[in-house]
Amino acid sequence: MPRIAGVDIPKNKQIWVSLQYIYGIGSTLSHRILAQTGVNAETKADSLTEDEVNRLREVIDREYKVEGELRKAVDLNIKRLIEVGSYRGIRHRHGLPVRGQRTRTNARTRRGARKTVAGRGKKRGATKK
Repeated sequence: MPRIAGVDIPKNKQIWVSLQYIYGIGSTLSHRILAQTGVNAETKADSLTEDEVNRLREVIDREYKVEGELRKAVDLNIKRLIEVGSYRGIRHRHGLPVRGQRTRTNARTRRGARKTVAGRGKKRGATKK
């Protein structure tokens, strides 16, 4: 199981898919890295030579921000937005959707489980029996 950028990539998959297990590398970037290093994209990860693995390691470490470094950069960007007090920062602080989605309905993933409010169950004008 080759280890690239601190991640054990799956050996039974094609290398272009295996590289996507690294945080920050998607399909497009995976193909770009493989073209840069001259490695065939359909090669299984376990059949890579040591030289090919080293080339992949070098290119990823030298040219791309992945894993912990990328996570840290994203966290710092969010903290900066919160400190500045921008609209997006306020949305992050309150745990609401940041990119313009509606919140009247369909924001459960971001807002969490429903909180029951007292007095919402009865219809107005309903008579007691």
